Amino acid sequence: MAFDRSSTEPRKEAASPGRAAARDRAAALRFQVLFAEHSGLLSSRSLAWNESFSRASMYLTALSGAIVALALVSQATGFGRNFFLFGLAILPVVLFIGVATFVRLAAANYHDAWCIVGMNRIRAAYLETVPDVARFLVTSPHDDIPGVGISAGQEPTRSLIQFLAATPAVVAILNAVVAAAIGSFLAGALELGATVALAIGAAAFTVVLGGHARVAARAIARAQAALAPMFPS
Repeated sequence: MAFDRSSTEPRKEAASPGRAAARDRAAALRFQVLFAEHSGLLSSRSLAWNESFSRASMYLTALSGAIVALALVSQATGFGRNFFLFGLAILPVVLFIGVATFVRLAAANYHDAWCIVGMNRIRAAYLETVPDVARFLVTSPHDDIPGVGISAGQEPTRSLIQFLAATPAVVAILNAVVAAAIGSFLAGALELGATVALAIGAAAFTVVLGGHARVAARAIARAQAALAPMFPS
């Protein structure tokens, strides 16, 4: 029996549109999955930011209330021994809230970086499919440190003032000031004199601020190790 090649021609032509439709469906499904993940990361990042601001506001409210209470007690006691004892009772609570706030802000910053890395990777997947839109994007498709900084809106050269203006740095400095006040109040309650009180306060400030800086450095190192870049610049 002779083999008729012409009989197979329509089948090939019919199969080609089917494969194209399957590729289109796969591409559409890919975009849906990526878009859903992108939206989830964006929502999660927004919730982390809202919690960070709420915790910082709660801490500042507690600190402000403690200062007002100390001012009222100082008027009633004339800066006597009871004033220092009252300060030793209320300021450690404020310091605990401040340390807890700093720890939570560090966790929120890690979560924020994690979300940005995820969104940058999704952006890289978008550009693999539609590379011609790259010139319209102001954020980065790279998941390394420079790419995360671009997507986070950080300036290329960050100064010391910008670092100190960050919320975790402000909370860390306030915690150090509260620790210095506790040390000074302890010296005042023991009647050790102004010079000793200043020395203890300065030592407490240095130790607490250095501890916060060490915790922050370790958190940054862990984040860099955990979020290894897949799409470096």
